[in-house]
Amino acid sequence: MIWVTDPTNNNKGEALMRSLMDVQLESNSKIKINFDGGNLSSDGGLLLLNEFVSKMGFDEKLSRAIQTNDAASHRKHKDGENLLQVIYQLFAAYFEDDCADELTKDPVFTAILGKGALASQPTLSRFYNRMDRTTLDQFEQLGKELRSVVNKYSHPEIVLFDLDSTLLETHGRQGGNAYNYVYKSNGYHPIVCYDGLTGDLLKAQLRQGTVYSSNGVCEFMQPLFDEYLGLYPETSLFLRGDSGFATPGLFKQCETNGTSYAIRIKENKVLLGHAAHLADELYYKTQTNMVDYAVVHGDFYYQAGSWDYPRRVVCKIEKPAGQLTHSYFFFVTNMLMRPEKVVMFYCNRGSMENMIKECKNGFDFAAVPSSSETVNANRLQVHVLAYNIFNWFKRLALPEKMRKHTADTIRLKLIKIAARATRSARYVWFKLCSHCPYKDVFYETLVNIRRLKPQAV
Repeated sequence: MIWVTDPTNNNKGEALMRSLMDVQLESNSKIKINFDGGNLSSDGGLLLLNEFVSKMGFDEKLSRAIQTNDAASHRKHKDGENLLQVIYQLFAAYFEDDCADELTKDPVFTAILGKGALASQPTLSRFYNRMDRTTLDQFEQLGKELRSVVNKYSHPEIVLFDLDSTLLETHGRQGGNAYNYVYKSNGYHPIVCYDGLTGDLLKAQLRQGTVYSSNGVCEFMQPLFDEYLGLYPETSLFLRGDSGFATPGLFKQCETNGTSYAIRIKENKVLLGHAAHLADELYYKTQTNMVDYAVVHGDFYYQAGSWDYPRRVVCKIEKPAGQLTHSYFFFVTNMLMRPEKVVMFYCNRGSMENMIKECKNGFDFAAVPSSSETVNANRLQVHVLAYNIFNWFKRLALPEKMRKHTADTIRLKLIKIAARATRSARYVWFKLCSHCPYKDVFYETLVNIRRLKPQAV
């Protein structure tokens, strides 16, 4: 059958087009289109992620870890199943809850989740709305358990706590949102801690929009210190943070927990006075050449009024190329490295912005649509889980040449692969696109997953 249009009535022509089996293109009459290709999915690569999740035992932990305050005696779609479905939807960039209705009978999703049909959007919304403060504690415990599994396969010799905060913009009457004067926008102001070496998001906590960066940072960090000091006593701990986290409580917490740190502090008259000899050194250094870039480093001991004792402060003064003014940078630290090494250690935290961007763009980290602050806080933890599992998949399973790719690039190359499902008496066959350009990478990743073995500690 061919596409017949009525030039006098476009609506009737469109209705007729939809009612016919085949569509013949006007641009090339030899090409016809229909939607009778069989039981197809556009996300064949999710089978790789499912193999990884199963190999690591994540599916079992996820299915039993989260129990909402559910008064119903029987549900067709249980909490653990709903959580797994949402995480797989995030893997494949189906960020909206409504996407569940479009994926109801998708052959890859139903096979992965082991059910005839996916939970609908209303079911997922009710699942989120049942979450409370207890669920937040469950997510924190789950994150700790999953990290312990991953660390058996990739034991951490060094963990680098990278602290930061960001803005999650809101566009309604969400509880706890407020205008943040730093970001000049309405939203929440969560605190996040990444491992700067692996990109793992160790912890994230939703906070109201007006709180300062360091608000509650000691309470936020202590469970991580306890976890790594208790489970991995041989692991060296480091911490970096910008001037928003320059609080004596955090300094002392790091020192008490055996953590080396470098945290930037804002300049003041006293610090500038201590650095005066370095400014003179830079002045003499640039007397004969005031065009090129120049820099000096130094250190001294300094005690602010709120500090219990003096601490080492590293200073960097630079003259940008083509400028006459000097820029000052101060860092409080307990490390014994040369000043320029401390500065280099701190400046490498620039990768934090890329990690936050990956969470927001790649896993919809900033989605906070509920009117309830508690529900939004739980939603955030679901996105943290999806980001971390995907990051572990990159680190442990992908070929080395693909590990630095963003989630969007990996989806394009390995997840969004056309797959046709066929059934025999004993098997379900997924026949992936014959002309997939990343077929070899797919098989290499599958081999890497099967070779995963826990390391002897």
